[in-house]
Amino acid sequence: MAKIGLIAGSGKFPILFAQEAGKLGVEVTAVAVKGDTSFKLRHFVKKITWLNISEFERIPVIFKNDSVDKAVMAGQINPRRLFNKNNKFGPELDGLLAGISDKKADTIFLAIADKLKEKGVELVSSLTFLSAYLPSKSVLTKREPSKEEWQDIYFGLDMAKKIAGLDIGQTVVVKQKAVLAVEALEGTDVALLRGGFIGRGNATAVKVSKPKQDIRFDVPVVGIRTIRTLIKARISCLAIEAEKTLFLDKVDSLRLADKKGIAIAVV
Repeated sequence: MAKIGLIAGSGKFPILFAQEAGKLGVEVTAVAVKGDTSFKLRHFVKKITWLNISEFERIPVIFKNDSVDKAVMAGQINPRRLFNKNNKFGPELDGLLAGISDKKADTIFLAIADKLKEKGVELVSSLTFLSAYLPSKSVLTKREPSKEEWQDIYFGLDMAKKIAGLDIGQTVVVKQKAVLAVEALEGTDVALLRGGFIGRGNATAVKVSKPKQDIRFDVPVVGIRTIRTLIKARISCLAIEAEKTLFLDKVDSLRLADKKGIAIAVV
């Protein structure tokens, strides 16, 4: 593969993808979303075009003009845009959203993937080039989860898988086998803060993939921002799913987690 397209949302995920593609000599043509994508991305791609959400129809044109027929989606587009009355999606995206059965993440992303394919651009796995960032089963931190935390981890895994299977969210916060918070459209960080506030310290967060995860989009991701949110929420333990969760900034994240006594298990 000599070229690949990148539809970039927020966070470090798009930057990491571009860096790893570059190491393999793959040229990246990026489409960045104004207001979401980091300006730092421009340093790691061959070409970058900044678009508003309303310019969705330009994405396949940009890729085809650069002889790109495969692309990935990486990073989040702020889901609150869906309910912002001042947001203008443009006629093509408005039509796409009006024609789907619901506004669940998978429904929206599948519709976008189908529309891009119609225009000659195939969405491929967002984990392309990134297998080294998917940790296997282990305890990553110096502190292992306590007996009570392990009980909450396995309880939380069961709860999170059920929620994820309904395409509601992929993260739960639990304590003493009680569900304190369930992630929905607000995103992981807000759910962690809400669960931590209710639990008043020493809660456990569990993040999973969906039972039928489409690896082209919505792949679970954790990193240094996650650890900082855990600290703010006073959550003492994090569990992620083995070989299905991207761990960004791993060295710095584990150093900070160890400093604050947070246990991180990959299950």
